Amino acid sequence: MAKKIPFEMVLEKAHGYKADMTKFLRDMIAIPSESCDEEKVVLRIKEEMLKVGFDKVDIDPMGNVLGYIGHGPHLIAMDAHIDTVGIGNIKNWTFDPYEGMEDDEIIGGRGTSDQEGGMASMVYAGKIIKDLGLEDQYTLMVTGTVQEEDCDGLCWQYIIEQSKIRPEFVVSTEPTDCQIYRGQRGRMEIRIDVQGVSCHGSAPERGDNAIFKMGPILNELKELSGHLGNDEFLGKGTLTVSEIFFTSPSRCAVADSCAVSIDRRLTWGETWEGALDEIRALPAVKAAKAEVSMYNYDRPAYTGLVYPTECYFPTWKCEEDHFTVKTLTRAYEGLFNKKPTVDKWTFSTNGVSIMGRHGIPVVGFGPGKEPEAHAPNEKTWKAHLVTCAAMYAAIPLAYMEEIGE
Repeated sequence: MAKKIPFEMVLEKAHGYKADMTKFLRDMIAIPSESCDEEKVVLRIKEEMLKVGFDKVDIDPMGNVLGYIGHGPHLIAMDAHIDTVGIGNIKNWTFDPYEGMEDDEIIGGRGTSDQEGGMASMVYAGKIIKDLGLEDQYTLMVTGTVQEEDCDGLCWQYIIEQSKIRPEFVVSTEPTDCQIYRGQRGRMEIRIDVQGVSCHGSAPERGDNAIFKMGPILNELKELSGHLGNDEFLGKGTLTVSEIFFTSPSRCAVADSCAVSIDRRLTWGETWEGALDEIRALPAVKAAKAEVSMYNYDRPAYTGLVYPTECYFPTWKCEEDHFTVKTLTRAYEGLFNKKPTVDKWTFSTNGVSIMGRHGIPVVGFGPGKEPEAHAPNEKTWKAHLVTCAAMYAAIPLAYMEEIGE
């Protein structure tokens, strides 16, 4: 039988490490770590993992940092992507996004909610496990993964497909406001290309204006966006035009090509094939003989590794009675003597590969809040770090109880 979880002691330890987690998070914030430039923050995380007593720490060929606690047969993983988006317009910040700020309750800086706060809590959960001797018939793998902001899930495609690591389930520490999240809509990145013929702008009838040909397509895309799939839990599929491109010999010429990018969010039951086909079927797309395609991603990791993939990120969800939701509920109720809120993410996570592509169950619990992601003056809450560290320390034994070992 699994060891009994000393909930009060776990919580006490988590509170005791609040200052350590705060310092560690601020250290990570101070290291700019946009996608494909994460090496310095990865090394800082490895240093902290070794300091608190992880049994083994590896950095894989893609640059992901993998820390291990315990040596049992049941492999459980917890994941935080440790790359961030850029800072945007610095004028929108009231403090330096890398120097950060803190007061008694919050920590500010780029990456606090999205999502280096999750890494701080995971590392100190490992220390709590070590301090209290909570190792059992499990091995806990804590991952700090790269390139998620550029191509969500690519890091876990590599971990599963190339490193051949398959945990029994994964806890995503993306921000959930300390609630349990059990799914998200998928997404894909689509491009529409229209060709034209350039000519002098003084006689546009001699050419074929590609921008004009794109106009009716845009109108039909807007109409299509109101008729996409819906799911009672995950919500509606969505479609928005996110970029527009053109080529023209000059400002005094007719444009000879035009292209747009589409951010397509896929709800339960929608497929990437269907999303492409419904655009190809639009009358304006047919009339313009437009090409509809999916983007590919092949940007090198900071290690130089290129692991190309198509920009399709599948929808996933666990049912309310799934063992992952039950496991986290068991840990939450034991620690906090109340029922958790169970919900879903609006945005996308590494779960698109872990569960969406490879069928490994994912459940979410993380510090910070979704609206902080990618926003100026990003912040997280010190109390969230404590709550999540306690949860992450309790989850492995809660899982052992759930499966009766």
